[in-house]
Amino acid sequence: MESPGNSAMVLRWSGGCLDFSRGCLIMGVLNVTPDSFSDGGLYLDEDAAVAHGLAMVEQGAAIVDVGAESTRPGAQALASEEEIRRAVPVIKRLSEQTRVPISIDTRKPEVARAALDAGAAMVNDVTALEQDAMASLVAEREVPVCLMHMQGRPATMQEAPRYQDVVAEVIGFLLKRVEKAVHFGIPRDHLLLDPGIGFGKTLEHNILLLRHIDRFARLGYRCLVGASRKHMIGQLTGKEDPADRVFGTAATVAHCVAKDVSIVRVHDVDAMMDVVKVINAIR
Repeated sequence: MESPGNSAMVLRWSGGCLDFSRGCLIMGVLNVTPDSFSDGGLYLDEDAAVAHGLAMVEQGAAIVDVGAESTRPGAQALASEEEIRRAVPVIKRLSEQTRVPISIDTRKPEVARAALDAGAAMVNDVTALEQDAMASLVAEREVPVCLMHMQGRPATMQEAPRYQDVVAEVIGFLLKRVEKAVHFGIPRDHLLLDPGIGFGKTLEHNILLLRHIDRFARLGYRCLVGASRKHMIGQLTGKEDPADRVFGTAATVAHCVAKDVSIVRVHDVDAMMDVVKVINAIR
């Protein structure tokens, strides 16, 4: 029997709806940053960002995830004011032009609040509600939230990541954050769990997490995975340019869909939509 975390095929809330009845959904990545590892600088212009977001919706994205602070390895923290300046105008315009939920990818409560005020309908927190203020905000606004595992901080997370049992430790961390979320009044079915591929993990750690991703999908909460174009794919394929890692990304997406992952977070929505459709149909 499934737990209350993902028992319904359709997740509805006042700001949006996600229909999982046909299987895995796609979250499209929209980075309005100058320094993201893959698409930094491409969508700093507001018009370009909005156009790309709407294009991903046309291609089949069920969610558009807007991020204004890079969390790539080595990235330094950005001031909240600048993060808001970059993200909010794009979110406002997108929310006015599509009914697809817009997610704000941020670890700062003040940025999340500004984004939700502008029309965002979800929060994607790479610190998994580390700050009580973020947990309170998500509960207050009654929106879904993605809880992601990260060892350390973006600036230092890849220096020397260590685990005794990476799968068990990441699961344990996420379940503790689930209980924190519930304590603050966030419904279990509003929680998405992300193992954090590439966030404080070596290649071996990432492979183990993906190999056992079905364990995350069986926890009773919807699982989200973002491996798109990441360094691990470059390590495995020899492709140095992130833009050349589409086929490697497709392999991770196919694997995740086959293993009951609910959402895959990707840059190349059009190509990955084909992968998701085929694997969903086979399953």
